[in-house]
Amino acid sequence: MIGRLNHVGVATPSIDESVKLYRDLLGATRIGEKFALPEQGVWVCFVDLPNSQIELIEPHGDASPLLGFLAKNPKGGQHHVCFEVEDIIAARDVMRAKGASVLGTGEPRIGAHGTPVIFLHPKDMGGVLVELMETPKDAH
Repeated sequence: MIGRLNHVGVATPSIDESVKLYRDLLGATRIGEKFALPEQGVWVCFVDLPNSQIELIEPHGDASPLLGFLAKNPKGGQHHVCFEVEDIIAARDVMRAKGASVLGTGEPRIGAHGTPVIFLHPKDMGGVLVELMETPKDAH
């Protein structure tokens, strides 16, 4: 059911500092602009790779869901992996039928790529927070 790996989400206390690491240390050359997703409580910046992306995410506001993660991991770290799916509603329903917990209300919300997303609880995904994202219509 899952499609290609779209991105790996990396939580960071500072996107600006993380960009330096990916650019200066690792040699990334295609790095997007930082933008806010206040409804999700995060700042986002994508680092384009030949086969995927790194999504740098930084807290936005005092209610950011990243604050708890960064309290446990002050330097940041891998936050989630994101896989593409053809139909987000069908994927959600299959995941629920198989016993996986969908976080939040269970209703898809619009993610950083402008497409519907859901998150699956790490306790059901081998300890990994999994984002499922509907494949963008203009992708690939």
